[in-house]
Amino acid sequence: MSWYSLARQFLFMMDGETSHDLGLKMLGRAEKLGVLGLLAKKVPDQPVTVAGITFPNPVGLAAGLDKNGDYIDAFARLGFGFIEIGTITPRPQPGNPKPRLFRLPEERAIINRMGFNNKGVDHLVEQVKKAKFKGVLGINIGKNFDTAVEDATSDYLICLEKVYQYATYITVNISSPNTPGLRTLQYGDALRDLLMPLKARQAELAKEHGYKPIFVKIAPDMEDAEIDTVAQTLLDCEIDGVIATNTTLSREGVEGSKHGAEAGGLSGAPVTDLSTMTIERLCGVLGDRLPVIGVGGILEGEDAVDKVRAGASLVQVYSGFIYRGPELIGECVRSLSKA
Repeated sequence: MSWYSLARQFLFMMDGETSHDLGLKMLGRAEKLGVLGLLAKKVPDQPVTVAGITFPNPVGLAAGLDKNGDYIDAFARLGFGFIEIGTITPRPQPGNPKPRLFRLPEERAIINRMGFNNKGVDHLVEQVKKAKFKGVLGINIGKNFDTAVEDATSDYLICLEKVYQYATYITVNISSPNTPGLRTLQYGDALRDLLMPLKARQAELAKEHGYKPIFVKIAPDMEDAEIDTVAQTLLDCEIDGVIATNTTLSREGVEGSKHGAEAGGLSGAPVTDLSTMTIERLCGVLGDRLPVIGVGGILEGEDAVDKVRAGASLVQVYSGFIYRGPELIGECVRSLSKA
């Protein structure tokens, strides 16, 4: 039995959020004691260049696990090809009332309605400045819950300006189901009206800090025609990449299970196929004009391969990492190297 399997048995005795927080603290402590590098297996190099960035390997940590950038160096020890922190908002906010994080072990799934709980962008920037990590770091940005949707652009601009010089790339999160109205920003003129000011500010910031790609993270809960429209808007706005997908509001695959009816976004194994289908549809429109990062239900190496076969250039893990631990990273890299 691996060290992570033992740790998971202990952590899974607690409720979802308590174990999440304790697990992060244990990871951070192990890194500070210098033992994390000894526990984590070596992940093979498999460099890939996407959006002008060279990634040591194509398997990254998805946003949401290290919301505040408090554990960057710990996650860096595990072999990820890149790390994405956030989602961060301009001001600190507590998120939704607890309980708000639920494990569904039999389905290898998680439901969360966290609601962008975070310590604010200024805290995250200070943590990034303290970190020793010099690899590929994505920073995922969002809006405060009490900022009206029609004023969302101002929140995204604040975050973009504050994180830009410290990020390798920036992700615009418009697809969390747990901030009221946020997903409406994915559609029509609302998406264009959000992205064009961000692209304009990116051009200005690039003059001082160099060009940093902007990615957009989308939901899996879209019809084909909606995916096509979003893809075309991303092309029209000259966005640098797209992350597909966030969690789903569907409950297919968890009907009748304990916690299956809880409100929030569903991730893990039940979203695997939905995410992959979204990627395939996206790539059918985008071709090779815009790279896609595939995320959603990667619990074994072959799941990562399926995402790449659907058209993704890179993959990210979150729920799979919770259930499988660091061994999943190397497994995915090795499977992709053989694909």
